[in-house]
Amino acid sequence: MAAFLSTPGSRLRSLFGAVGRGLASLSLRLLRALIAVVKMAAGRGRPEPHAVARARILLCMIVFCGVYLAIAGRLALYASAPEGALARRSVASDAVASARPDILDRNGLVLATDVKSSSLFGEPKRIIDADEAVEALTAVMPDLNVDELRQRLGSNRGFVWLKREITPQQQREIYNLGLPGIGFMTENRRVYPGGTLGAHVLGSTNTDNQGIAGIEKWIDTRGLAELHLAGFATDRQQEPVELAMDLRVQHVLRDELATAKEKFKAIAAAGTVVDVRTGEIIAMVSLPDFDANDQAKSLDPKTLNRLTTGVFEMGSTFKALTFAMALDSGRFNINSMLDARAPLQFGKFRIHDYHAENRVLTVPEVFLFSSNIGTAKMALTLGVDAHKAFLAKAGQLTRLRTELPESAMPLVPRNWGELNTATIAFGHGLAVAPLQAVMAVNALMNGGYLIPPTFLKRTPEEARALATRIIKPDTSAKMRYLLRLNAEKGSASKMNEQAAGYYAGGKTGTAEKVVNGRYSKTKLLTTFTGVFPMDDPHYLVLVMLDEPQAVPGTYGFATAGWNSGPATGKIISRIAPLLGIMPRKGPPVESLLTNYTLAQAP
Repeated sequence: MAAFLSTPGSRLRSLFGAVGRGLASLSLRLLRALIAVVKMAAGRGRPEPHAVARARILLCMIVFCGVYLAIAGRLALYASAPEGALARRSVASDAVASARPDILDRNGLVLATDVKSSSLFGEPKRIIDADEAVEALTAVMPDLNVDELRQRLGSNRGFVWLKREITPQQQREIYNLGLPGIGFMTENRRVYPGGTLGAHVLGSTNTDNQGIAGIEKWIDTRGLAELHLAGFATDRQQEPVELAMDLRVQHVLRDELATAKEKFKAIAAAGTVVDVRTGEIIAMVSLPDFDANDQAKSLDPKTLNRLTTGVFEMGSTFKALTFAMALDSGRFNINSMLDARAPLQFGKFRIHDYHAENRVLTVPEVFLFSSNIGTAKMALTLGVDAHKAFLAKAGQLTRLRTELPESAMPLVPRNWGELNTATIAFGHGLAVAPLQAVMAVNALMNGGYLIPPTFLKRTPEEARALATRIIKPDTSAKMRYLLRLNAEKGSASKMNEQAAGYYAGGKTGTAEKVVNGRYSKTKLLTTFTGVFPMDDPHYLVLVMLDEPQAVPGTYGFATAGWNSGPATGKIISRIAPLLGIMPRKGPPVESLLTNYTLAQAP
C-alpha cells in the first residue's frame, strides 16, 4: 500500500502489474478450455456444451479487458503528464502549420522565406518561485515587462507565451539558468532579405506567421489558411510563389525615386514599371515605405501604397485617354483643328490653358502644349454619355482588383454633367488609383488591348486570353506618335534627354491638390507616364511626386516636366539594359502613324 501511495509512477506500475496478472490468469484458463475443446473435436467425442460456453466467456473477458486496459492506460498517461504538455503539443502543431511558401522574383531570387526561430514559454503550475524566475529572465532579457511577466508566471494557467522569437544567445543563457517550468519552442518566422525592397508588394505577416497585407495576405486567401487548419500545410514542401517583379528593376526604381524625392523636397514619391504586353508589374515603389521585417509598420497609414490604395486626380496624363477616345470615334483625326483662342466658361467656372497659345491648334499641338481648352472641347464634342462609356470601358470608374488585397474605389462625380466632362478630360474631377490609370494607358500603347495588371508571372498567351479591345490598332499607333512627338518637341523633352537612345515617349501631368475643399496653387501632384521603345512598346514607367518644390535649375517651376519627367528618363536609362533593350537610333516619328502592326496583339 505504501508503494502504491508513494508516487504517480509507482501507482501506475502497481495498477498495470495487477491488471497484467489478472490477464495472465484469464489467458491460462482460456488456453486450458481451448485445449479441452480441441481434444474432443479430434475424436474423443463432442465437446461438452458447458466447456464451449466457458471458453467463449473467457475469450470475451480477455477482449474486454484488453480494450479497458488500453483506455485506462491512455487516461492514466494523460492524467500523469505534466501540466502544459498538451498545450505545448497543440501550440507546436500550430507553429509547424504556419509554414509558408517562398516568394520569388521573376528570376528566382528569394523575396520572402521562412526560418526557424525559438520562442520562450512558461508553465506557471510548475514554477517553484515566480519572483525568482522573473528576476532571472529579466536579467537575460531586460526588454521584458516585469509586471506582465510576473502576472503570467503567477497565474494558474498551464501554458503561457513569454516572448516570441528570441535569439540563440538568449536561449542558451536561459537554458543555463535551469528554471523549472520554462521552455523553448521552435517556430517558423517570416524574413524578407530585401527589407524595404518590394515591401508594399510583399506585405507582411503577424507573429503567428499569417499574412496581414500584400501578397502574403493574398497567399492566405488562396487556401493556405484552410490548409493550415486541416493540417495539410505543415512543411516547407509547398510550391513557391513566383512574382513578375524583377528585383534589379525594383532596386533602380526605388533608388531614383528616393533621389528625386530628396532633390525636389517632395513629401512622398511613387512609381511603377509595367509590361504593356502582358500587364505584369515588374516593379512598384511607394515612398515612404517600410521594412517588411517590421510587422508593426506594414499597416501604418503613413506608409500606404499610393499606387493601389490611394486615389488621385492624375492631371494631364489623363489627357491621353481623352485623345484616344476622340481619335477612335472617327470624329477627330491627326489633322483636326481646335479653337483654343479663348477660355471655356461654365457659369462662374472658367477653363484656361497653363501656357496659352491663344490660337487655333491642331490635334498634335493640343497634345504638345497640353491645352486644357482643346482637350475639353474634344470630350464635349463627343458628349457626356460617350465620355462616361469610354472611361467605363477603360476600367476607370470601378475598383481595380489585383492580387493585392489593398485597393481603393475611384471617386466619381455623382451628377456628371458637361462641366465634369470638361474637367475630367484634362485630369481633374475624377480620382483614380494610379495603377488603374496605368492599365488604361497600357491599352493605348499595345495596340488597343485592356489587360488587367498582375503581380504574378504571366505569359503573352495568358494575357491575350484576358485582354479586351477598347480602341482600334491605328488609334494606338496615333497615340504612340503623339507620345513620341511630345518627347521630341513638347513637355517630355527633359525625359527624352535623360533616356537618349531608348526611343521613349511620354506625357506630363501636373494636378493641383484639393486642400480644404479648394484647389491649391502651391501644392501640386506631378505625374509622368513614359513608354519605351515607342516603335514596339514593351514597358511603361509611371513616376509621381507629391508636393515637389522648385529648386535651383528649375527656374521657379515645380511642374512635372521639371521633376517627375527627368526622373522617369533616368529610370528608363538604367532599367532598359537590364530588361534586354539596348540603345539605338529610332525611326522617324512620322513612321509610327503607319507602322502599327507590331502592337496589334498583346
